[in-house]
Amino acid sequence: MRKFAFVLAVLFASALTAKAAPPYNYTLAGASPGGLWTSLGVGIDGAIKTAYAGSNITYQTSGGGIANVGLLQQQKAQMGIVHDAELKIAVDGTAPFNKPVTDLRMLANMYDWAPMFAIMTKAFADQHGIKTFDDIAVKKPPLRLALNKRGNIANNVGEQMLKAIGVSIDDIKKWGGQVTLAASSEQTDLMKDRRADLIINSLFVRHGSLLELEQAVDIVHLPLSKKVIDQVTKEAGIKSFTIPAGSYKLQPEPVATVTLSAGVVVNAAMDEKTAYDLTKALAENIGKIKEVHKSMQALTPQLMASQTVIPFHPGAVRYYKEAGLLK
Repeated sequence: MRKFAFVLAVLFASALTAKAAPPYNYTLAGASPGGLWTSLGVGIDGAIKTAYAGSNITYQTSGGGIANVGLLQQQKAQMGIVHDAELKIAVDGTAPFNKPVTDLRMLANMYDWAPMFAIMTKAFADQHGIKTFDDIAVKKPPLRLALNKRGNIANNVGEQMLKAIGVSIDDIKKWGGQVTLAASSEQTDLMKDRRADLIINSLFVRHGSLLELEQAVDIVHLPLSKKVIDQVTKEAGIKSFTIPAGSYKLQPEPVATVTLSAGVVVNAAMDEKTAYDLTKALAENIGKIKEVHKSMQALTPQLMASQTVIPFHPGAVRYYKEAGLLK
């Protein structure tokens, strides 16, 4: 009888252990195929597989962060990658949302180094005496602006940057300029072909497209003033950033700007144990994420625990406190 009771106890303990760390077969909502978020999906899958054998995180393409908010709310995906500026739009309940979104929680921030660039051809800048982003509002030049397509968060932030200096899309047209909405690769092609004077977009520092661009045409990087940075970071829920001096030709000084961040977000209904396990897996197997792309080398557990737009999931908070990353 005692032997039977012992066997039952062992089986019960084993069941508890299995429940504590089950394989996780989840969907991660990202963006269009290819690009960094697809690579992040590979890294996130690798980190969770390493921690919990048999797990599988399936990367699902989507329309991007705004679409992922909807997928998470409807629980059509258990995890999603979302930009901080997209989360701010969601929690504020501004278009395309009809009311504030309150049921999202962060597991881990993934990066905060996708700065907004304001790149002008040197010829145009010299012709109109433009040295800073604020100068655009003063000089009112017939500017041909290339801005990312609507639906891409860089479009929203770009317009917020213009708004912060008192300039609208209509103003640019009134000055005799024009605005073209184009994807990143199209933007650089426009400038190479001398069909754009200014690009406003979010890219990683030393991104290949910008290195190619500066080989084709002399460009300058317009810094944002503190006033503009303060206004945009507050309105968009993003951070300030400094592009290091010498990152590009004709850029001897650091350039002050703002940056987009992105993180792994879940529905608030996710149970605390699962959120704890997933966060722990990401933080303690961070190498799996860092190895997927050279731009991810700066990722640290400290960065994972640093964002303020939405609350961290209680399970994530528990792990970060245990790891000494949150107080």
